[in-house]
Amino acid sequence: MSPGQIAALVAAGAFVLLVILLAIPLIKLGRTLDEATIAIRKAHQNSDPLFTGANTTISHVNTQLERVDGITANARAVTGNVSALTSLFTATLGGPLVKAAALSYGVGKAIRARRGAGQSPKKHSRRGRR
Repeated sequence: MSPGQIAALVAAGAFVLLVILLAIPLIKLGRTLDEATIAIRKAHQNSDPLFTGANTTISHVNTQLERVDGITANARAVTGNVSALTSLFTATLGGPLVKAAALSYGVGKAIRARRGAGQSPKKHSRRGRR
């Protein structure tokens, strides 16, 4: 054997050793990718019931929101009716009631003033006050 053939044989051996050393991580990487593929398939299979349940839940929530919209519309109508009733009451009875209250207050004050004019002022005792 010539020195060139020995060098070629050593280079071939080093190349085989390099291929073996690189094959081990590639095999492990292949196994990891296989496990990741299996995990993705399982997640996909398990996500269908989850999405179905979420869709059902969203449908129920939408139904409840429609009901709440109806309730708020009714509440808005009731507050409008109460406001109209209040303004009607104020317009029809508020003015006369204020006038009647003012009249009764004035009459009462006049009667007290008339009764008080004929009597002498009384002195009040201040018990407990200093």
